[in-house]
Amino acid sequence: MIAGVADTHAALWYLLKNPRLSATARQFMDSAANAGYDIVLSPISLAEIVYLVEKNRLPASAYADLKTALADPEYVIEEAPFNGEIVDAMLKVSRADVPDMPDRIVAATGIHLGVPVISRDGRIRASSVNTIW
Repeated sequence: MIAGVADTHAALWYLLKNPRLSATARQFMDSAANAGYDIVLSPISLAEIVYLVEKNRLPASAYADLKTALADPEYVIEEAPFNGEIVDAMLKVSRADVPDMPDRIVAATGIHLGVPVISRDGRIRASSVNTIW
């Protein structure tokens, strides 16, 4: 069962045990792991990580570290699908509210799956998308 969708920063901060991940978000993700549920990560987040590594905004190892974690069947985060149903769900995320395309895809993934998005992003949190932070 899927408990939530991690935004890019939430997935990285959880993996790296970064204190910037809110206590609420960490507790939600830990509880999902303890219950045997999954947190999913949109493939657009993987693309965003590659982009941010190339811009030297993330350590060079960030992509490989996350891919290694995703390959572990015991790790709480797994890769979500990206398909036409998620694109259709983007129509439920107002471009005026969430103008960044990767953020809209992450939000739409949560809407499509019927689970909250774990995100600090102010635009996602201010929209009608169910979020945890």
